[in-house]
Amino acid sequence: MQFLLAFVVVVPLLGAVAALLPAPPGLRGRNPDQAVLRHGVTVTGVVLLAALVLAAGFDHDHPSKMQATTDISWIPALDVRIHLGTDGISLPLLVLTALLTFLCALHSYFKLPAGPSPKAFVALVLVLESGTLATFAVLDLMLFFLAFEMVLIPMYFLIARWGGDRKQPAAWKFILYTLLGSVIMLLGLLLIGLKSGTFDMVALATDNGRGLTTSVQVIAVLAVGVGLAVKTPMWPLHSWLPDAHTAAPTVGSVLLAGVLLKMGTYGFVRILLPAAPDGMQTFAPYLAAFAVVGIIYGSLACLALARPGAKGDLKRLIAYSSVGHMGFVLLGIATMTPTGVNGALFANIAHGLITGLLFFLVGAVKDRYGTADLDTLSGATGAALYGRAPRLGGLLAFAAVASLGLPGLAGFWGEMLTLFGAFDPAAGLSRPAFLTFMAIGALGTLLTAAYMLIVVRRVCMGEHREHPHQVADIQRHEFAAWTPLAALTVLAGLWPAVLLGLTDPAVQKLLAGGKS
Repeated sequence: MQFLLAFVVVVPLLGAVAALLPAPPGLRGRNPDQAVLRHGVTVTGVVLLAALVLAAGFDHDHPSKMQATTDISWIPALDVRIHLGTDGISLPLLVLTALLTFLCALHSYFKLPAGPSPKAFVALVLVLESGTLATFAVLDLMLFFLAFEMVLIPMYFLIARWGGDRKQPAAWKFILYTLLGSVIMLLGLLLIGLKSGTFDMVALATDNGRGLTTSVQVIAVLAVGVGLAVKTPMWPLHSWLPDAHTAAPTVGSVLLAGVLLKMGTYGFVRILLPAAPDGMQTFAPYLAAFAVVGIIYGSLACLALARPGAKGDLKRLIAYSSVGHMGFVLLGIATMTPTGVNGALFANIAHGLITGLLFFLVGAVKDRYGTADLDTLSGATGAALYGRAPRLGGLLAFAAVASLGLPGLAGFWGEMLTLFGAFDPAAGLSRPAFLTFMAIGALGTLLTAAYMLIVVRRVCMGEHREHPHQVADIQRHEFAAWTPLAALTVLAGLWPAVLLGLTDPAVQKLLAGGKS
C-alpha cells in the first residue's frame, strides 16, 4: 500500500520524461505521433489501475486513519518531510483524478487538439496528473505548496498552445491570478508552520490550533484562504475561469473543471479547518456570504448567456455554472459541521464527474458543428440533436439534469447536504445568517434548473430538418470515454453511502481535533 501511493504519484512524472525521449524502434509503429499518444493512454491507464488497487486495499473499516503512509526526512533544517498518506477525504479525489486523466488521454488518442507536437501535449498532461495526485496525497505544508504550484505551468501551456480563440490572453489571466494567490498562500503556510513548530498536516490537525494564537490563525486563514479561493474559484476571484475554459481544448476544460478546482476546496478541508479552527470560525460567515453570492451570480450569468440573441458560448456557460456549483462546496465548508463538510466533499466529486462529462459533450458538439455559440447551434428550429444525433442529444440532456441536481443522480446529494449543514451551523456561528444563506442557496438550485433546461430545449429540441452536412452520433471511442462518468453519476446518486461512508468518519475526526 505504501509503495502503491508513491507509485501513483511518481509514475506520471516518469511517464512525462519518457514521452519526451525518442521512442524505441520496436514501439514507434507506423506513426510516431500515435505511438506517443498510445504511451499517454498506457501510463494513465497504469496509474488508474494502481489507484483502483489502492482503493480496494484501503481499510474501509477505519477511513479516518491515514493509510499507505510514507514519511522520509527531506530538508532537516526546516523539518520538511516527504510525507504521503491517504484517508477517506483524499482517496475519492485520487481515484477521480486518475480516472479523468485516463479518459482524457483516451479521448486525445482518437481526437488530438490542434497544436504543436503531440510529445509535448502528452508530457504536459502527465505532469499535470502527477501534480494533482501529489496535492491530494502529501501531508506536509511545503510539499502541498510545491504540488499545488506544479500544475500551473502545464495548464498554462495546454491553454496557450492547444487552445482555441483568444487563448493567449486567457492563459495569461489564468497564470497571473493563480500565481498571485499562491504567493499570499505561501506566506500563510509559512506562518502556520513556523508559529506551530511543524509543517506536518497530521500533527497540525491533532493539535487543532492549540499551538497558534487566535490572531495568528485569523491572519493564516486570510492568507491561505485567498490562494485557495482563487483556485476554487470563489466569487469575486473567479474571472479567470470563464476565459480559461472557453479557450482551453476539451481535455484542458475537463481536467480544469474536474480536478484542478478541487485542489482549492481540498486545501480548506485538509489544512484550514483542522489547523486553524478559530480563524475559520471568524471568517466562516464571510466565506458563506461570498459562496452564496457566487451561486446566484453564476446562475444569473448562465441565464444571460442562455437567452436567445445573447451570442452565448456553451463552454462559457458551463464554466459559469462551475462558479455556482463550487459556491455550494464553499457553503458546506463554511458551516463547519460534519453534515456541511461531507456535503462539500460529495459535491466536489459529483461536480468532477458531471462537469467533466458536460465538457466532453460540448467539445463533441463543437467538433461536429464547428461552433459552441448557442444562437448558431439553435438556429431557426433548434439544433435538434435529438433528431440528428439522438444518443449525443440524450446524453447531453442527462448531464444537464444531473448538473441541476435531479434526485437519484450525483448532483443532488452534495447540494442537499450543504443546505442541511447551513440550516444548523456549528456552535458559535450565527444561525439566522446561515438560514439566510441556506434560503439564497436554495434559490440558486431553482435558477440552475432554469438555465440548464433552457440549454436542453435550445440545443436538443426543435424541428428536425435536413442539415447541409450530416452530424455523426456518438462514436466508439467517445462512448468508451464517457460511459464511466455517466455510470458513476448514477451510482453516486442511487448509492451515496459508498462515498459518505469514506468521508464521514474522516470529517468527524478532523472537526473533533484529531480524535476519532
